[in-house]
Amino acid sequence: MASKLQYITFYNGQKMPIVGLGTWQSSTGDVGKAVDAALAAGYRHIDTAYAYRNEKEIGDVLKQWFDSGKLKREDVFIVTKLPMMGNRASAVEKYIKLSLSALQLDCVDLYLVHNPVGMQDVEQGRYPRGPDGKVMLDMDTDHVAIWKAMEAQVDAGRTRSIGLSNFNARQIKRVWESARIKPTNLQVEMHAYFQQRELRAFCRALDITICAWGPLGTPHIYSFVEKQGGDVSKMPRYDLLGDPVVKGIAQKHGRTTAQVLLRFLMQLEVAVIPKSVSPTRVRENFKVFDFELSPEDMEALEALDKGRKGRLGSEHSLPGIGKHPEFPWFERY
Repeated sequence: MASKLQYITFYNGQKMPIVGLGTWQSSTGDVGKAVDAALAAGYRHIDTAYAYRNEKEIGDVLKQWFDSGKLKREDVFIVTKLPMMGNRASAVEKYIKLSLSALQLDCVDLYLVHNPVGMQDVEQGRYPRGPDGKVMLDMDTDHVAIWKAMEAQVDAGRTRSIGLSNFNARQIKRVWESARIKPTNLQVEMHAYFQQRELRAFCRALDITICAWGPLGTPHIYSFVEKQGGDVSKMPRYDLLGDPVVKGIAQKHGRTTAQVLLRFLMQLEVAVIPKSVSPTRVRENFKVFDFELSPEDMEALEALDKGRKGRLGSEHSLPGIGKHPEFPWFERY
C-alpha cells in the first residue's frame, strides 16, 4: 500500500507526490524555513500561489537546493496559481511569468486557476477594494477564454499541466467540454468534516485528480477571514484536530491526529497539502507512509462527514465575493 500512495497520476502520465507542503498564510520570514524543512524531510511537492505573496522566498530556497546539487529541478513538483485579479485571457501570461520570475523557474509542474471568481486588476496583486471595503469584482469572467490562455502556457513550456481550484461541478464541466488540453487536477477544500463525495465521483468520471486544501480542517481560516474584514460570526466553528473519533484512532495507531486525517484522505486517493511553518510539524505531517488505517477506521472517519455544513470556505471569507455570478459555493457541489 505504501508504494501505491507515493503519487497520484494525471491522465497525461505526470505524477504528483500525494503529500505536499501547503504555504497559504505562510508569511515572509517563515515560509522559507518551512520549505527548507520540508525538502530536508523528504517532501517533493510544494504548493503556492501568486496571491500568497510568498513565491520569492520559496524561490530563493528552491534555488539554494538546486544550486547545491542536493536536488535537481525535476525532483520537485511545484504548483502555483493564477490569481483572481488575473482571471481574464489577456492576463494569464502576465501572471504566470510573474510567478515564474519570483520562483526563479522556467516552468512549473502544475498551474491552476485559483478561483472561478474574477476581480479587477487594479491593486498590483492585492485583493482590490472599493470605498465600502468590499472586493472589486470583474463580472465578465469567461472561464472558457481563460482556459484557452491556460492551454497556451502549456504550449509555451511555462507549465507541464493545468488545472482548476475551487470550481464547482458545473464550472468544471464547462471548462472540460471546451478544453483542448483537459484539466489534470482540481484543488478544493476537503477534510473529514467536508468530504465532497459527489464532487470526488464527478471528477473521477472525468479523469481529474483531486488535491485537498485544508486537509486538517483549516484551523487558521478564522484569522484570515478576520484580517480580510469578513464575518467570522457567520462561519461554523470546528476543531477537527480535537475530534474524539480522530483522537481515538490516533491513539490506537500511536500517531498524531494530523497524521490520521492526512492518511484518511490519502487512502481515498486524494493528494494533501498540509500547511505548517513549524519544522517539527512539517516533519510530523510527512510521516504518513508507514501505517495504514483499517476499514473500520475509514468507516468511522467517513461517518464524521457533515456534508455542506462542514465547508469553511464561504462568501464570508472576502467581503462582497458572493455577489459574483461565478461564485462557486452556493451550489450543492
